[in-house]
Amino acid sequence: MEYVVAAVILLVVLVAGVVGLVVPRMRRRELPPPGSAPTTTIERPPADETEAPELIVPAEADELPPLIAEPPVIEEPVAEKPALEQPEPTAGRLVRLRARLARSQSALGRGLLSVLSRDHLDDDAWEEIEESLISADVGVEATQVIVARLRERVRVLGTRTVAEVRQQLAEELTAALEPDLDRSLKTAPHDGRPAVVLVVGVNGAGKTTTCGKIGRVLIADGRTVLFGAADTFRAAAADQLQTWGERVGAETVRGPEGGDPASVAFDAVKRGIDTGVDTVLIDTAGRLQNKVGLMDELGKVKRVVEKHGPVDETLLILDATTGQNGLEQARVFTEVVDVTGVVLTKLDGTAKGGIVIAVQRKLGIPVKLVGLGEGPDDLAPFEPAAFVEALLGSDS
Repeated sequence: MEYVVAAVILLVVLVAGVVGLVVPRMRRRELPPPGSAPTTTIERPPADETEAPELIVPAEADELPPLIAEPPVIEEPVAEKPALEQPEPTAGRLVRLRARLARSQSALGRGLLSVLSRDHLDDDAWEEIEESLISADVGVEATQVIVARLRERVRVLGTRTVAEVRQQLAEELTAALEPDLDRSLKTAPHDGRPAVVLVVGVNGAGKTTTCGKIGRVLIADGRTVLFGAADTFRAAAADQLQTWGERVGAETVRGPEGGDPASVAFDAVKRGIDTGVDTVLIDTAGRLQNKVGLMDELGKVKRVVEKHGPVDETLLILDATTGQNGLEQARVFTEVVDVTGVVLTKLDGTAKGGIVIAVQRKLGIPVKLVGLGEGPDDLAPFEPAAFVEALLGSDS
């Protein structure tokens, strides 16, 4: 009996030992929770502490997940091009801007009409009329001719009403402006190349701004334009001209600051030929007429440009407020580059409208455009009859 008890105890001890060895190992493999996917352990050889931990990948996965997430794709914002400006038509623009001549009107037109409407015009009255015209920069010679003709008409016709005298004065002033002169701008392409317009003038006349406005005038009339920034002495001038071009979609050719102006002008015309534009406008540096070297350089610009063909227009920008001094400027420029037309700026708010008559009578050069304000479209083709009407104002 004792042997049987000993055998049972020994059996129990053996079973307990086996269970103690097996159960801990079974605990190492825990069953996954219900419904979870089975996993596969990727065994790796022992490594040091710096090695990345082993990866546990779902057994059903075809590919390993990326270790590093790809950066999000950032779309560059598309810069919207500014809307191009559409210059207003030039037809009738001078009539629309007649209010800009209000000060000239009161100083010249109404002053003259008040004298001419007197019951008796003696010598003192006619002298007063002469002084009014001279003070308006009509010029001495032109004034004497106008007054003599008007005095004769009043004497012969015996007119006295304000309306009649006003009409006679308007006719004489219009005649002094030589309405038969050709005031058209030669801006049409020809011979397989664009028309070339050279813009010249002294410092401070508003030349670069007016060059930009001329471009708008041409675009308003249906031309395509390219600017040449040949004023290389002022970087601001090239920047300013380029801004004018960008507003209306016109290209600007420019060179390095202090570069050769003639080279820039040459490249601008070449670019105009390559792109097939109608007109190339070349802005030159503002020059004092008494600087011989600078004037010679301006002549060089024209000669270099003419390697592509003749210059079609050379427009002189004159500040109307400079009065008779502008005539000397015009004379010197004409000798150097053969000016074909005058653009009078700053006629708004001035009593110097008569300078138009003086320029044409003294130089025989037609005034083709007049500036009557600071707005981008305040440059108008010059029309003698409309200009005189604006100067004289209402006859009431």
